[in-house]
Amino acid sequence: MNDTLQSWLKGELQSLRDQNLYKVPRILNSPAGGRVQMDGREVINLSSNNYLGLANDPRVRQAAEEAIERWGVGAGAVRWIGGTMEVHDELERKLAEFKHVDSVLVFTGGFTANSGCIPAVVTKDDVIISDELNHASIIDGVRLSAASYKKSDGWVYAHKDMDALEDCLKRAQGFKKRMIITDGVFSMDGDIAPLPEIVALAEQYDAFVMVDDAHASGVLGKNGAGTASHFGLYGRVDIQLGTLSKALGVIGGYIAGSHELKDWLINRGRPYLFSTAHPPMVAAALIKALEIMQTDPTPMERLWANARRWKAMLNEAGFDTMGSETPITPVYVGDEGAAQRMERMLWDEGVYALAIVYPTVGLGKARIRTMPNATHTEEDLDQALKAFVKVRDQLGAVR
Repeated sequence: MNDTLQSWLKGELQSLRDQNLYKVPRILNSPAGGRVQMDGREVINLSSNNYLGLANDPRVRQAAEEAIERWGVGAGAVRWIGGTMEVHDELERKLAEFKHVDSVLVFTGGFTANSGCIPAVVTKDDVIISDELNHASIIDGVRLSAASYKKSDGWVYAHKDMDALEDCLKRAQGFKKRMIITDGVFSMDGDIAPLPEIVALAEQYDAFVMVDDAHASGVLGKNGAGTASHFGLYGRVDIQLGTLSKALGVIGGYIAGSHELKDWLINRGRPYLFSTAHPPMVAAALIKALEIMQTDPTPMERLWANARRWKAMLNEAGFDTMGSETPITPVYVGDEGAAQRMERMLWDEGVYALAIVYPTVGLGKARIRTMPNATHTEEDLDQALKAFVKVRDQLGAVR
């Protein structure tokens, strides 16, 4: 190993430790759920995206097992070379029906869907106008494009500020295409984008809209169809990104839109072109999970009942949940060191809830990010709240 590289890595890692920004993943010893075995002990898991509990649903597991028997464990190629099986095509058709769009193209992940779609639909003659709190995968997809996008040039608008967005659109009229991109649900604060206002401004100024619905999928809208459904904006959002890795409980991401958009991404979406297709049991499991979402309202009802209860308990106890509107429920701390200590102390109390620090959020805006899901019991949430209150009182650094 090169000594210069090793010396640099050690120095940078120590710098992260000194700033309380160093992360070490814990290891699950059980299936995902509200209570899990992790690093050899039982804890209440408040840091999972498994919103509806489908990651270990027996119906989804059975679908995956049956697909292995029929299709094997791998597709053997990238999609366009010969890795597209009937089960992949069926999944895309069912997702298109679910989203009320013409077509869907599935990618191996939500991150790759953003990095594949965004650079493919804009050129050096175009501009991307982006909310300042958009997810890292949006930011990286934007950076891969040839379009104008930089904050220093005025193309990043203040969070959910529609006057600022309109100012961007007015200044952008000289570009060939104008793309507005926003999260549907913002992943660190849990608030919802003002999508009706964004769409209205886009139509007024001849722009098109892309919405990343990773944290709205399975959470908002009819049967969890996302923010376009939530606001009744069918047919008015040009590009929708959805995830298959959170509420649906498996892995992947997709782009939903027109037939032409799908065809273009098949030909120019680089992660699609150069990534091996999902194993067939993944696609089969997703088809079953999607069917459950559309026919069984119970998991979504439990999710929202738990989310409302958890927020009310935290707020009554005096915690700042930062105006969250969705199951994503941040508990504001501020100081990075205090947030890291709080995470460790909660762990000691049997609660796994991650500290979110810079660069995921701004410096001085650290929080404990909690995620109640459909599998939590009232006992789980009651026990978790007692732990939060005890740790806060001991730490003395959380308002």
